[in-house]
Amino acid sequence: MADKATHIANLLAPTVQSLGLELLGVEYLPAPGGAVLRLYIDVSADDAVAEPTRMVGIEDCETVSREVSAQLDVEDPISGHYTLEVSSPGIDRPLFTPEQFARFIGEEAKVGLKLPQDGRRKLQGRIVMVDGERILFEIDAKPEPQRMEVAFDNIEKARLVPDWAALGLSPEKPGKTAGKKPGKKPHGQADGAAGKRPTKS
Repeated sequence: MADKATHIANLLAPTVQSLGLELLGVEYLPAPGGAVLRLYIDVSADDAVAEPTRMVGIEDCETVSREVSAQLDVEDPISGHYTLEVSSPGIDRPLFTPEQFARFIGEEAKVGLKLPQDGRRKLQGRIVMVDGERILFEIDAKPEPQRMEVAFDNIEKARLVPDWAALGLSPEKPGKTAGKKPGKKPHGQADGAAGKRPTKS
């Protein structure tokens, strides 16, 4: 995560945790017309064990949106106009920490790099191992698969790649009617009107 997003995540994580949820990570997307602050939340680890079918719903997103909006108004980490969005991780779950990569060893991920590595700015491959701040991927390359180790600090963004076949779906079908990326918010997303503020003078 970028420094701004990391600062905001550290600021808001205890608030989200107090609601019985986990703040997976934060995306901060500045733009001339106003920034977007996107929070990804999930069921806490304890609740996931105790209640495996429990999933984040729209009510959870709305509750988090209300609480963090109030905190952001007090703490004021963002100057100017911004929009707060609170979302479940979806099936194309974003990965924000080495621990999250470790949780999904064996799964495939799509990764964007801050600096090119082996001539690549992007890669897609299976997560093989996590050793501290180093992530090992197996990527399909001709004539045979290759392994590539990436420092976590060089990862700009990463998402899991859904196994559509395992989900009983073909890759062409999901998300077409909605016109949105599949898996973005299958359980709920709150677009926080409360997270908007006028541009400061």
